[in-house]
Amino acid sequence: MCRWFAYISPEEPCLLSDVLINPANAISKQCSEHYLPGLLPQGQEKELDDSKDNLLKMRNSLLNMDGLGVAWYTNAAEEYAKDVQGRRPALYKSQSPPISDFNFRNLCSNTQTHCLFSHIRATSGSVVTQVNSHPFVFGRHVFMHNGAISDFTKIRRDLTDQMSYDAYENVLGSTDSEHAAAIYISNLTNHGTKDTWQKEYPLNEMLSAMNKTVVQIMELQQKALGNKKTPNSLNFCTTDGKKMVAIRFRNHATQQPPSLYWSEFAGKTLNQKFPGHPDAAEKTNESASKDSGERIGKHTIVASEPTTYDESEWHLIGANCALTVDEKGIETEVKLQYDPSLNAIDPNNP
Repeated sequence: MCRWFAYISPEEPCLLSDVLINPANAISKQCSEHYLPGLLPQGQEKELDDSKDNLLKMRNSLLNMDGLGVAWYTNAAEEYAKDVQGRRPALYKSQSPPISDFNFRNLCSNTQTHCLFSHIRATSGSVVTQVNSHPFVFGRHVFMHNGAISDFTKIRRDLTDQMSYDAYENVLGSTDSEHAAAIYISNLTNHGTKDTWQKEYPLNEMLSAMNKTVVQIMELQQKALGNKKTPNSLNFCTTDGKKMVAIRFRNHATQQPPSLYWSEFAGKTLNQKFPGHPDAAEKTNESASKDSGERIGKHTIVASEPTTYDESEWHLIGANCALTVDEKGIETEVKLQYDPSLNAIDPNNP
């Protein structure tokens, strides 16, 4: 399956190369290598072959080589356009894997931001092309996904009926994920026109729109497929540059959703200004310009896999839960609300 990484902070910017390239388990390395504490036995967090969980092995055996994307928030538009207030997302997408993309590596080495989304793709069936790479941008709002909407082609036309006209027009690719993004922005803006995409909305409305999107997808599957429906894996994440909502979801009574972790401490280990090293306690950071006692600004990282060696820095988000981050960087984990009758049976792993 895909992998994604999100960083947000009201105070502390990050250098893209510090969080996306330099660590041994940075997202740019997760094309083929994985680290899953809490889902694999302690001491065997990278030993997928020995896992008895066939679904876990299947998800993490795919190569994430079908494109990459990065969205980062910048003040550039605000400084030049009088009708723009606040940071807006810049976007870079490529069909190349990150390890061989020169432009990606150069961009990361020279860009800092307070809010960042990054994604590497393993296609679930749609064509490999730049427009199908995540993240997806709607005005000031950004959205990305790890997982799959099951039987997407059977409900694709019905999904478009849930979109505003402008959101439908903004779907440039063919992925299930971009359709989900368009439904989310339609819910958030009450089917508003594209000018409403430039507005900020309260965090509770972002969470409500996300929850509604998940329920709408399952209800359409129930209507179209009945008892033949199969489970979705919906690890969605969205931000407006100041607030964030991330969910870890699978509508199955017992199966775990894809991996998703969060941290409020790893940003210091990942920031080369500070002492410490993301890969091991015994390694040193020769370029540190700050003392070990200096405080780093409040920040939150949400990622498909931990990107530092220290497991204690990371928390596995609960199954079918959302993690919200407000303007002050306060994290809250809440259960998503839906009718259990919308759960589905996996014919391969009942």
